Amino acid sequence: MQPTPRGLRLHIGLFGRRNVGKSSLLNALTRQQVAIVSPTAGTTTDPVEKPMELLPLGPVVFIDTAGVDDDGHLGELRVEKTRRILDRTDLGLVVASDGEWGSFEELLVADLRERGTSVIVVFNKSDVSTPPLDVVEALTARGIPWVSVAASTGEGLESLRGEMIRLAPEDYINPPTILGNLVPPGEPVVLVIPIDKEAPKGRLILPQVQVMRELLDQESWCVVTTENGLRTALASLNRAPALVVTDSQAFAQVAADTPAGVPLTSFSILMSRWKGDLAEFAAGAAAIGRLKPGDRVLVVDACTHHPIADDIARVKIPRWLCDYAGGDLAITNSQGRDWPLDLAEYKLVVHCGACMWNRREMLSRIMTTRAAGVPITNFGMAIAWSLGVFERALAMFPEVARATCAGASVPPCLRANP
Repeated sequence: MQPTPRGLRLHIGLFGRRNVGKSSLLNALTRQQVAIVSPTAGTTTDPVEKPMELLPLGPVVFIDTAGVDDDGHLGELRVEKTRRILDRTDLGLVVASDGEWGSFEELLVADLRERGTSVIVVFNKSDVSTPPLDVVEALTARGIPWVSVAASTGEGLESLRGEMIRLAPEDYINPPTILGNLVPPGEPVVLVIPIDKEAPKGRLILPQVQVMRELLDQESWCVVTTENGLRTALASLNRAPALVVTDSQAFAQVAADTPAGVPLTSFSILMSRWKGDLAEFAAGAAAIGRLKPGDRVLVVDACTHHPIADDIARVKIPRWLCDYAGGDLAITNSQGRDWPLDLAEYKLVVHCGACMWNRREMLSRIMTTRAAGVPITNFGMAIAWSLGVFERALAMFPEVARATCAGASVPPCLRANP
């Protein structure tokens, strides 16, 4: 048995100035000594994460952060780390104390609301002081919920938990599914999973396992094969499968071996609508048709695994993109949660499926690229476009496919495979 992946947990971030009691509040909510508590300002330097079950919500992860009023060079680095946590926060707790409310708190509230993130203002240390009347009246008038608590005694914690449950995002309470309505119950699906150097030894990668589990949940069934066994697997079925899902790296071979009437897509493309924005990534894939030799492209791999000789992000995707563009591109690779603050120099961002992240973090990255005016797509979309199978891979999403091809300078359906 494995714990719930972090990407499926509700991310609850605690933000505020130094010494307002964020760490004490985290310890009180989790009923554990998760974070170090000290009267010395700036005790929390790096984000502290605590996965747990918060009934009746279920699996969550609390993230304690450094104070946003930290100063000095190290303080600036800590604040930057704190602000990056905003990108993956589903529910933000802005913590204040001692009647102190000012620009730091207002900016945090504004930043969270601008992202569409639910926010609760928590006035801590209610056993010492009460929140200013004019502040709570202003918050109430703006529709911003607030709670008064004392982390040291537990006072007000039940009210805070109640507000957290009430404001949990709808897509967490009733989460979307990976396959949606693509496969009727009881129908077979063929999953094509190459076993190559990047396949984790003795196990499968998360999207593959998640698709299998979802098929079982909806009383469907699946046949699992490698790309070399696909023809045999299809021939062994007494009816055509409802869908073939492949690892994107095997798109060319799988597309050739899958009959034209059988729907085909990839795990990565399924992830693009589950964790990101299908239409945005499809439009971003069309930007590949406008790439010219010398253009700068950012390829982002959220996982922090050690790259191998034929790595998908560092070797295969750059090779396919350069082949399509007709010359060398200036490829920059980024890994983990680090990526350039200034995206303006790039013509395209190609992002992994973000299977280990929550959807909020992926949507935050999309929002960042949109603000910079840079198209973004994901690995599966980019590979499908580069190998000339884009239209088929999105055939079960006809409105997205038609809109993308209509706006593309060179639709993949009109271009020969490179």
